Amino acid sequence: MTNKQRYQRTFSVLHASEDCLMEVKAMKHTKKINISRLAAVCAAAVMVMALACAAYAADVGGIQRSVQLWINGDQTDAVLDIRGIGYTVTYQGEDGESHEFGGGGVVINDDGSERPLTESEIMEHLDLPEVDYRADGSVWVRYHGEETEITDRFDADGICYVQVMTDNGALYLTVKYDGGHASSPHSYVSPKSFNTGA
Repeated sequence: MTNKQRYQRTFSVLHASEDCLMEVKAMKHTKKINISRLAAVCAAAVMVMALACAAYAADVGGIQRSVQLWINGDQTDAVLDIRGIGYTVTYQGEDGESHEFGGGGVVINDDGSERPLTESEIMEHLDLPEVDYRADGSVWVRYHGEETEITDRFDADGICYVQVMTDNGALYLTVKYDGGHASSPHSYVSPKSFNTGA
């Protein structure tokens, strides 16, 4: 007699109770339901991922965020759209019209390679003080709702040096009349180092 025959003969006398058989049948039925639910959940997850990939491909990898910025002395809701090395800010002005401005740039790494500005670097730039040339000829510096007139501070070369207190400490602002401005947290920037609006 083989081992298989011995096992069959030994266990052939054992029988499951009716309650045990009913429980096994119920578990078998429940398992089918769970498998079908699992299949439906997996199909839904695949569909969501496919839609997300399609949306990303349609956006060409850009980043779009709702942000709050200080624009014209007021905290304003805006949409920041970053694509490649450029960005665009869209907001609704006091006139109810949609306005847009943009910029961009790269950072040159220590090894000489270039990379686009990160979202945090762009936000830091957008949070810098603004220089406002008004129709009456006056010049003002605005930062987070505070304004300082600097019209009478320009020297004979049309340069003005202003220290602005920001959330991160002192910021040294160099303004060239109608020629742009630059800032640094360390010292005033030489007006020779810039010649366009910032």
